Amino acid sequence: MLIRQKAYARAGLIGNPSDGYFGKTISFIIRDFHAEVVLFESPELHLEMNERDESTFESITELAKKVRQFGYYGGIRLLKACVKRFFDYCTKNGHPLHDRNFTLRYSSNVPPQVGMAGSSAIITACWRALTEFYGVTIPKHLVPSLVLSVENDELGIPAGLQDRVIQTYEGMVFMDFNRAHVEKLGYGIYEELDPSLLPPIYVAYTTRLSEGTEVFHNDIRGRWNRGEREVVSAMYQWANLAQRVRDMLLDGQGARIGPLLNENFDLRRRLYKISAGNVDMVETARGLGASAKFTGSGGAIVGTYEGEDMFQALVKAMEPKGIAVVKPQILPQPQE
Repeated sequence: MLIRQKAYARAGLIGNPSDGYFGKTISFIIRDFHAEVVLFESPELHLEMNERDESTFESITELAKKVRQFGYYGGIRLLKACVKRFFDYCTKNGHPLHDRNFTLRYSSNVPPQVGMAGSSAIITACWRALTEFYGVTIPKHLVPSLVLSVENDELGIPAGLQDRVIQTYEGMVFMDFNRAHVEKLGYGIYEELDPSLLPPIYVAYTTRLSEGTEVFHNDIRGRWNRGEREVVSAMYQWANLAQRVRDMLLDGQGARIGPLLNENFDLRRRLYKISAGNVDMVETARGLGASAKFTGSGGAIVGTYEGEDMFQALVKAMEPKGIAVVKPQILPQPQE
């Protein structure tokens, strides 16, 4: 038995970072990049290391380069935590597991450290592989919370539901993390939207910025927990932006959402400490007439543009800065 499961990169279109604060967001899948987990039966349970997990290097320069690219922790801990969490869930919920062992192998071409949810893609793909191997069926709306628990509860990594929701549902999803709903049921209210409602969208990302999520989240969690008015108000504003974009898309007014994306970033810039490189990426795009905001926590942006000439201008302006620009593939390619 050979099982292959993929999970894709994602872009937060609007509303982030309110997803971790009972807010609202819209995200879409970027099929240009994915993590893949391969599972096959083996005599012992084995997790194969990837280049991200290497501990032997040709030189100190190579070590520093790999740390900048992948961080201090590889993907093995994600797989190990996912398998353990899956076992706990199945044991607690009465899903009997057969006694056959397996080997897990993972790979990913999701650009690292740029806010495209590469780590959660590995976990989501692993969770899918495990459910297939053991023949376990889990309601779709529960899967994002279970995937999140791998990072939150097993690894102590702070994160929100947004990435796991879109990687589970794929396409484009409006998410309402209503506090009463989430605290009572453990998941939000998820509405799948038609990606064809979007205006022309680009995603730009860089490998030169290696500042992870923790850099940009600063002490926002602590300030929110303390009820600081500025932070609490910002979360409401981000949620409102997501609601407005959702309503505009459904009303056929997708061409008008650009200024709301800009507003999303401007609010973030007032509240967070953002590096000069990230600010330059946003301002370069805006200087050409496009809208721009972070896809996640920095290192990549998403926005709207008008016409092929503007898109090519974005490519031309970003390339010398080491920034790639793509038209994200959201839906599967039609089968021939």
